[in-house]
Formats: sequence, structure tokens, C-alpha cells
Amino acid sequence: MATDPVCGMYVEEGPDALRLTRENRTYYFCASSCLRTFAEPDAERRRLHRRLLVAWPLSVAVIALTYAVPTRPATFVAAVLAAIVQGYAGSPFYRGAWEALRRRIGNMDLLIAVGTTAAYGESLAALLLPGRLPAVFYFDAAAMIVTLILTGNYLEHLTRLRASSALARLAATLPATAEVVGATGDRIVPVGELTPGTVVRVSPGARYPVDGDVRTGRSSADESILTGEPLPVPKGPGDPVLAGAWNREGSVEVIVRRVGADAFVGQVAALLGEAEMGRVPLQRTADRIAAAFVPLVLALAVGAAVGWAVLGGAPLAVSILIFVTVAITACPCAFGLATPAAILVSTGRAAEEGILFRGGDTIAQAARVDRVLLDKTGTLTVPIPLVASIAPCGTTNGPGLLALAAGLSTGVDHPLAAALRRRAAEERVAPAPFEERTIDPGRGVRGRTGGRTVALLAVDVARSEGVDVAPLAEWETRATSGGESISVLLEDGRLVGGFSFRAELAPGAAAAIASLRGMGIETEIVTGDAPGPARAVADAVGISVVHAGIDPAGKVAVVKSARGAGRRVAFVGDGINDAAALAAADVGMAIGSGTEVAREAGQILLVRSDLQAVPEAIAIARRTVARVGQNLRWAIGYNAVLLPVAGGLLVPWLGFGVYRWLPIAGALAMGLSSTTVVWNSLSLRRRGSTPAPTAPVAVGPTRSSGS
Repeated sequence: MATDPVCGMYVEEGPDALRLTRENRTYYFCASSCLRTFAEPDAERRRLHRRLLVAWPLSVAVIALTYAVPTRPATFVAAVLAAIVQGYAGSPFYRGAWEALRRRIGNMDLLIAVGTTAAYGESLAALLLPGRLPAVFYFDAAAMIVTLILTGNYLEHLTRLRASSALARLAATLPATAEVVGATGDRIVPVGELTPGTVVRVSPGARYPVDGDVRTGRSSADESILTGEPLPVPKGPGDPVLAGAWNREGSVEVIVRRVGADAFVGQVAALLGEAEMGRVPLQRTADRIAAAFVPLVLALAVGAAVGWAVLGGAPLAVSILIFVTVAITACPCAFGLATPAAILVSTGRAAEEGILFRGGDTIAQAARVDRVLLDKTGTLTVPIPLVASIAPCGTTNGPGLLALAAGLSTGVDHPLAAALRRRAAEERVAPAPFEERTIDPGRGVRGRTGGRTVALLAVDVARSEGVDVAPLAEWETRATSGGESISVLLEDGRLVGGFSFRAELAPGAAAAIASLRGMGIETEIVTGDAPGPARAVADAVGISVVHAGIDPAGKVAVVKSARGAGRRVAFVGDGINDAAALAAADVGMAIGSGTEVAREAGQILLVRSDLQAVPEAIAIARRTVARVGQNLRWAIGYNAVLLPVAGGLLVPWLGFGVYRWLPIAGALAMGLSSTTVVWNSLSLRRRGSTPAPTAPVAVGPTRSSGS
């Protein structure tokens, strides 16, 4: 035994993987990197297959001996063959029944074991005690019931594996080894030995072995299997990469950030595992129904058998078959499958589209959402703003101002500095060299170049320092009226120009808001930004209600106010300042590009960083809950229709002879009921893929250099 470092559970170490057994099911852990795949092992499928290879031929032989050779010796042979089916093929049902009795609960294994044992026991007693009991034998019914139900379990197993195929594909993307870049030369090491900070080289056409950041080189990455994004994503120094993504045309060196269970694929595995193993409120309801249903069915079976024997004159053998038929027909398989089958399929399908649900309870909560509150920066807009315009007011022209501003912003970790560097790169303007730079937090940046002192400051800061910004007054008024923010460039204390910045809408933001509106969901912006820029973004995407200038505590207050008014609230954010609001909402949706704190606080992780995933996540949740309801209604309706038949509804018209076939028919109907629930759940996969995100658009008028 060993302890898994990811979850702390005790597991067994095998030759290929770590194994955890829970509730008669085995879950696998990747030995090299502790990625939990939570898929039932192929060995279980082979065991079921072997049992069926024995059960079907012997059951057919029992039927042939019963009806084609109705002699006493042939009946003895049929009894032996049926015993093999009962003892070998049906052994899982007896183990499950014993576990149910030991834990004092009811389950379908208990019904199967009691029903088939009753049929076999009555037949064996009639065979061994001739003259004392009627010579009526139901070895065929006992054998076929076990075989049919075992076949249903096998098909259920295959459909579960199919439902888990998304996880299997994700796990299969990970390379087993990586090329480590070292001072003494490169070497190949197992991925499980990599640690954060290590540098690895990824060749063109290879998969990224870890999550990390590009150190050197340029390429593009196909992340479709991880995020659902169909187009290659450009990668250069500083850009993040995900384990399992396909590196396309260039060789890159990557600094390792996360490996194994901490990597994105590991998080997907854990989340899907939680979805499969967890018990959500709907599932707990179904479990309670099934637990109460079993003793009720047993009482009904006994009552029907005794009632027909005492009041209806049914022979003992027929009374036993009535008991068997009621017990088998009422097996609560569909109740047990109704919720987990739908949740497992939907979470796997959502993961393929870059939407990760943290457990089935989140799905139930998301299905009820009727108001979505959204942060602005990094959520409705991309983190780096756009340089909207450049306004010279001296002898230096637009490109010259841009060269000074980009050079002064080099090495500065601020969104406006990044916007200036990007604009300079787009216009092929070389940043001016600076001998020194000084960052003044919250105010701007200052530096020296060519004997001159240059400063890039917020316009209000420049005014507070006595700088005359009147030459830019008309331009400033026009820019701020459009929701743009202003910075000015000073040279030796004199105003030489200004830059206006505006937010750039995130891909698909307007379409996502329209989709939410079409679903009957209200949307509001909750942001710490100023009212002007916030209003401009709201107008661009079609949101009417804006809460601007809100600090983290204020965001929580807005969430609580909406919840207090009876609304089911989802909050969508990406930053540290959103973490508290994400946790306070009914459902927190964290943008995948956001901070680790925000991602941990959210119940739904939108890996694609595409706001179209917000309405899609809610739609998936609604479809899943609706499908669970359909499954439960089917299970209840199935029993409501067939239990009266099993209890004797057809006897007045067809006589007691119908009970020779009803137990087998009940087992077949029970299997069809379970199969219907599983296939109804699997249909959740048959839906359109997420629309490709639209190109980013800027908020406000088209930018100009102003030069």
C-alpha cells in the first residue's frame, strides 16, 4: 500500500499504475505523474466478457434441455449448468447483495440475488423431493435472468468507458519523456522527474510535456484537444503553453511551471473524476429513492406471491415465480444510472470544449442561473488595452512619440506599457534606448535618454505637478467622452504629446451577451474601473446595468444583494480582486487566462478564455439537469407500468402459465430500461460544437496616429 501524493488516499502499487478500489470499482492513477484518469480498467471489461462467454452458452443449453428434452436426467444436467451460471456468472450479484445486507441498505444486487435464488431453489427442491413438490422447474428462468442482467451490465460498462473517452484522449496526449536543456548538454528524462523551473526543448510536431512558459523561440500551438479552440495559437517568449498541446512549426524552449496533477490535464482528470465519483444533490435523491425502493419492492413481491397463493389459488411454484418477477422487474438500475450517466457524459463533453465543472453540484447550480455579473478588464475585455490615438503637440511627430513611449515602457509590467510596446511593434517603430528608468507606482514612469528627462504620466498626475496640458484639451475631451483613458508624454517637464487608450473587447463578448439575453438571463458589469470606460464597454456589448468604481468588497456586496433578491447569480471574473465575488456567487466562472487565485475560487473554469463559453456552460448544465429529469421520469414510469403486470395484472386473461416467461421478460425489460437511460445520457454528446470566436474588436472609434 502507498499514499497518493495528490489526494492522500491509500492505493495499491501495480506494474503499470497505482490502483484505488472504491465501491467495487477500480480507479487508475498514472504511476509516472499521478494523473488520475478515473476510468474503469480494461481488466474489468475482460472479466465481464469471460462471465458472458460462460453464461450465454450454458443458459441456451438449459433452455434446450428444459423444453427439448423434458426428462429427469436432462433436468439434473440443466440444474448443474444453471448452478454454474448462478455461482460463477452471478457471483458479482451475490457479493453486492452481501455488501448491501452488511451495510443494511437496499440495492439492485439484493433484488437480483434474492429473485434468482428463489427461482433456482424452488426448482432444485422440486427436483430433489419428487412427490412432495410439483415437478415444475425454472432453471431456465434463473439462468437467463442472470445472463440478461450481466449483459446489461457489460453494455453499461462499455457506455461508461465511451463516456470517459474525453479523459482517456487527454491522458493519451502527454509524452512520457522530455528533452531537458542543461549546461552540460541536453538529455532525455521521464516527465515524472521534471520539476518547476526546469527548461525543456520541444521540437516541431511534438507535444508539450508540461505546462510552462516559452523562454526562447517562436511557434504556434494546436490546443484544440485541450481547449476546443480550432485555430493554432501563436507562441513566443513569455507565452504560456499547456501539456498535451501540439507544437507546430518551430522549436521552442519552455520553462516548466506545472507537471503531473498540477498541470492542466491533471486538473481535468481530477475534475472529471470528481464528477464520476461524486454524489450531487440529484444523485443523493435518486440514491434515497433506490434505498427505500428495495425493501418496498421485496414487501410487494412477498405480498403479491402470498396474495395469489391464498386468494387466487396459485400453485406454490407460480407464487415463487410471481415473487421473482416482481423483484427482477423492479430492479432500480435506472434510478442508479439516471444522474451519474448524464453528469459523466456532459462533463466529459464540456471538457472537450474547454469548460471544466468542479463536480456535479456545480452543474445543478449553473442550471438555475438567471443573472450573470461580469468583471470588465480581462473578462469582457482583453488584459492589454489598445492605443486608440496619439496626439503630438510639439516638434516630435507621432512615430517619434511612440518610440519614446515604447522605449520608456520597456521592462515595465503594466497593461498600458504593454499596449505601447505592441503598437510600436505593429508600426515597426524601434523603441528609443534609455539609460535609466524609474517606475512611480500609480503615477507613471520616468527615464533619461540622450541627456533628456522623459516622463509618461497619467494626465491627472501631470496636472497635479503643474504641467500645462491645455494644448491637448480638445483632444482630451473627445477621447474621454468615448470612454478612453489619457496619458501624456513630457520632455524635460514640457508637454510634447499624449496617448489615449481604450479597452479591446474579448473575442465573442458581444455575441456571448446576446446569447445570455436569448436564454432569459440578465447581465450586469461589476468593475473597479471608472464609469466612462465601463459604460463604453457596456454599450459595445449590449449591457444596460453597470456598477463602476467597485472594490473587491463592493463586488461581494453586489453579488449578495442580487442573491438576497432571490436571483441565482453567476459571477465571471479573472483577477485576484474577483476571487471573493467568485466564491460568494451561486456559481463562480473563472476565465482560464486569469490568476491562479481566481481559478481556484471559481466552480467553473473557462479554459478557452472565450466568453461564448459562459452561455454554453449554462446551456450544458440546463441540458444535463433536464436529461436527469427525463431519466428519473423514465425509471418511475417503467416501474409504474410494469410492476402491476409483474404482480399479476395479466393473470385474469392469460392465466398463471404466463409466469413461465414473465421473469425472463422482466429481466429483459429491466435491462432495456437501464440501456435507455444510458443512451439518453449519451445523447448529450450529440450537439453542435462551440462557434469559432470572432476577431477582437475595439471599443469606440477606429484608432488613428493623430500625426
